[in-house]
Amino acid sequence: MLILYWLLVAVMIVGVVGAVVPGLPGTILIVGAIVTWGFLNSFTGLGIPLTVAILVLLLNSGVDFLATYLGAKQAGASRWGQIGAVVGFFLGFLGLLPALPVGGPLIGILIGPLVGAIIGEFLYRRDIQIAVKAGIGILIGSVIGSLIQGLLAIAVVATFLVTTWTQMQTL
Repeated sequence: MLILYWLLVAVMIVGVVGAVVPGLPGTILIVGAIVTWGFLNSFTGLGIPLTVAILVLLLNSGVDFLATYLGAKQAGASRWGQIGAVVGFFLGFLGLLPALPVGGPLIGILIGPLVGAIIGEFLYRRDIQIAVKAGIGILIGSVIGSLIQGLLAIAVVATFLVTTWTQMQTL
C-alpha cells in the first residue's frame, strides 16, 4: 500500500507540472489520484483534499481566462488581439502555424497566442508597435495564469499529503 501511495503522489507531481505547462493534463491527474486513493481507503479522511481539489479544478479554468484577459487589457489589446490569441492558440495546438514545422503542439501553444494576438491587433490598428505590445501582454498574462495554476496544484498536493500522512504512519 505504501508503494501505491507514493506512486499516486508521483502522479500528482506530474499533475503539478501539467497545471503549469499548457496542453498537459494537470488538476485532472491530481483529482484522479486522490479519487483512486479514496476508493482504496473508503474515502477515509479525504473530505478536505477532495473538496480542495475539486474547487481548484473549477478555479483553474477561470484563472487562466482571467489572467490572459487582464494581461491583454493591461497591454491595451483590443478584441481583435484577444480573438487573434485564441485563434493562434488553436492553430498552434494543432501544429498549423507555418513557422512551426516541428516542435509539436507544446511550442505551438506557447507561440500561437503571441503570433495570433500580434496579427489580430495589427489588422485592427495597423501599428506593429502596439500589436507587439498587446501580444506580449497576452503572453505575460497567460504565463502568470499558468504559474497561479501551478501554485494551486501544489496546494492541493500539499493538502492531500498533510491529511493522509497520518494514515500512512499506521500502514
